[in-house]
Amino acid sequence: MDRRRRERNVKVLWGLVLVAITYSSLLHYLRTLTGRGLLDAIVGVFLGLYICSHPAAHGVDVLFFERGHLRQVSSGWSGMRWLALNTLVMLAGWGVIVIGITRLVD
Repeated sequence: MDRRRRERNVKVLWGLVLVAITYSSLLHYLRTLTGRGLLDAIVGVFLGLYICSHPAAHGVDVLFFERGHLRQVSSGWSGMRWLALNTLVMLAGWGVIVIGITRLVD
């Protein structure tokens, strides 16, 4: 698979946002997914870490392996939209982690 195509897969990032919203709303309405608070917390933290790993990997690739690509990302609307989508996915992942940690300490 082409590396650039793997990096710029917008559908995967939107899918991760959808997973984060689904997990959060299920916990909000059902109060528990597994019936055990500890297991819900573990699932939330690991799911949040997985969601955050995709934009973090993109950031590491841009900073260390494709330094010239950093100028392309920061210039133009497509680069700004890509950066905004990665930020949104990172925030969604952090939200899932916070929900998981909250379940852990309750």
